[in-house]
Amino acid sequence: MKIAFVGKGGSGKTTLSSLFIRHLTANEAPVVAVDADINQHLGAALGLDEAEAAALPAMGAHLPLIKDYLRGTNPRITSSEKMIKTTPPGEGSRLLRVREDNPVYDACARTVRLDDGEIRLMATGPFTESDLGVACYHSKVGAVELCLNHLVDGPEEYVVVDMTAGSDSFASGMFTRFDMTFLVAEPTRKGVSVYRQYKEYARDYGVSLKVVGNKVQGQDDIDFLREQVGDDLLVTFRASDWVRAMEKGRPSRFELLEADNRLALQTLQNTAEDSYAERDWELYTRQMVHFHLKNAESWGNAKTGADLAAQVDSAFVMGERFAEASAAQPA
Repeated sequence: MKIAFVGKGGSGKTTLSSLFIRHLTANEAPVVAVDADINQHLGAALGLDEAEAAALPAMGAHLPLIKDYLRGTNPRITSSEKMIKTTPPGEGSRLLRVREDNPVYDACARTVRLDDGEIRLMATGPFTESDLGVACYHSKVGAVELCLNHLVDGPEEYVVVDMTAGSDSFASGMFTRFDMTFLVAEPTRKGVSVYRQYKEYARDYGVSLKVVGNKVQGQDDIDFLREQVGDDLLVTFRASDWVRAMEKGRPSRFELLEADNRLALQTLQNTAEDSYAERDWELYTRQMVHFHLKNAESWGNAKTGADLAAQVDSAFVMGERFAEASAAQPA
């Protein structure tokens, strides 16, 4: 399953992303975690110290390698320079799998050991001073979008993405790449404001969206969230001594997380697993092509000097069959 955590800045989405990743690992699920936020905090939330978090490779810095590997032998893509963040795969493209080893993971992922196992962690890289005035952060997440477009995951595999804060996630088609989007909201008016923006976009594109209430102190907070978001409220998390200790750099073993919060995490996993049964690879592929054609027309053709619509393989539908063919290609 591909899972996104979104919400306004300070809502706790990175913390809940990290708790969900720890929970999945405790349940022996293979996980690729991606920090796609402008403020790179997921590594620290997963227990990395400052130096280790800073040493994570930036996916954006390896974009030429990513493009060249994913292009494979696809005859519709004449060079990696002609690929943009929305370029869809086709016959001959290489696809990524959660459990495999490949040059993209070698360059961009690092293994992080947790209490109950290990995960692969990838990061877009922080927005640096050199980017000011010459780039926008949306270009940073282009490497993530390209990888998601080429990733085939199974029902017991997880890709968990900590998205950029606010409604910036809708600056491209990446918000349609997920089986389930968990929107983290505090029980305040500001806390639910991003929900209304997401809900409108989600409705237009069939995005599965559930609200996760965070920093809930009592029934009044739950009632407020239910009043504001209705049946989209899935579950709530209460204040956690375990999280407070973790944020101080002194976490105890994950098995000691409060029982009600552990149950809430299991609800997230159950919901994610249920969403996989609704996956429609044909719709997934059509949406990918839709956003590619939009980007090609608005800026991609001019930037690359090519007609990027010609990259679309109309016979191609993402799925296991193409993933198996991709795996047979030499790296």
